[in-house]
Amino acid sequence: MTSGNMLIAQSGGPSMVINQSLVGAVLAARDTSKIGKIYGALHGIQGILDERFIDLRKPSRKTLETVAATPSSALGSVRRKPTAEDCAAIFRVLHARDIRYFFYIGGNDSAETVHIINEEARRAHYGIACFHIPKTIDNDLCENDHTPGFGSAARFVASAIMGDNLDNRALGGVKIDVIMGRHAGFLTAASALARVHPDDGPHLIYLPERPFSLDRFAADVKRVMKRVGRCVVAVSEGICDADGTPIIAKFITETDSHGNVQLSGTGALGDLLARVVKEKAGVSRVRADTFGYLQRSFPGVVSPTDAREARQVGATAVAAALSGKHASGSVAIKRKPGKGYAVTFTIVPLRAVAKNTRHMPAAFINRAGNDVTPAFLDYARPLVGPLPVIGRLT
Repeated sequence: MTSGNMLIAQSGGPSMVINQSLVGAVLAARDTSKIGKIYGALHGIQGILDERFIDLRKPSRKTLETVAATPSSALGSVRRKPTAEDCAAIFRVLHARDIRYFFYIGGNDSAETVHIINEEARRAHYGIACFHIPKTIDNDLCENDHTPGFGSAARFVASAIMGDNLDNRALGGVKIDVIMGRHAGFLTAASALARVHPDDGPHLIYLPERPFSLDRFAADVKRVMKRVGRCVVAVSEGICDADGTPIIAKFITETDSHGNVQLSGTGALGDLLARVVKEKAGVSRVRADTFGYLQRSFPGVVSPTDAREARQVGATAVAAALSGKHASGSVAIKRKPGKGYAVTFTIVPLRAVAKNTRHMPAAFINRAGNDVTPAFLDYARPLVGPLPVIGRLT
């Protein structure tokens, strides 16, 4: 690859470790003479279109390390989906600033953006390395065993459910927690890690990968109440009926920037499920919380494994670009076979990650569709790390 300048940006929902990927890439770039200026675009592709850049060679190593350990997107983020005209305009900005290395940190929509920009550059015969750096707390990127951001968000979910279980054990009744996950249930499934004792919640777990029935839900709660005397429920925001329609879509009309029904910004699903429990299960004390955006940028609960791997995917992307072996691609985390936990970092084609969504494997979900299996717990534990020790007197 020829020498030139570099541009990096962040996109989509923030996470607790996305800045580790940013700093991993920047420090790797600062260690090579092949890269000249290092631009950081503010607020993703919108910042590129507006040419709102900062010089990432200026911050000290100490400052960068502090940023790396700070949740949320240090460069700001964006939800904008680029049009063909946007991508052509972005390419013109890259060309004008002699940018030969382009890195975009984000989910599958971000991978699609990189793919489109890469194709535009190829048509113009402009030599540029375009790489996608993975990020999403939903853990739904294809080609990856898991995704940076998931382990820390899962650690938050498991810790929060631990606390809710203790609260519910003290006061009784039914507690419903609505957790992020529009199409994939990995994050909600992580609530199962909260169980320490046989009677601990969550007692019921519902994921988007299985059809959800309000009547069956009420029956499940009644059964748990009879057996345990209380019930903690973890439910994905994206649960759907047998026709694939989100349960909450019938009750709200607000949509996000991609035209999807707004899920995380409302407590409507929790309120609906609480009402169903009161009316159909006959439980008087019912409470519901929507974890919402707290799951993404909560300080103090970062998974060490997640932070380490998030740093590595950023450095791997730069190393791949500099090697000249790959003109473009997406960094993927692959788990090595065997009893111990170990991973490798590989480069996969952008088209393999772009747009598509990965779902919870069937082997991770119980037959009744209201819990996870031991296989999921084995998968998730090394990503989340040790959780708080819970004591009890009775």
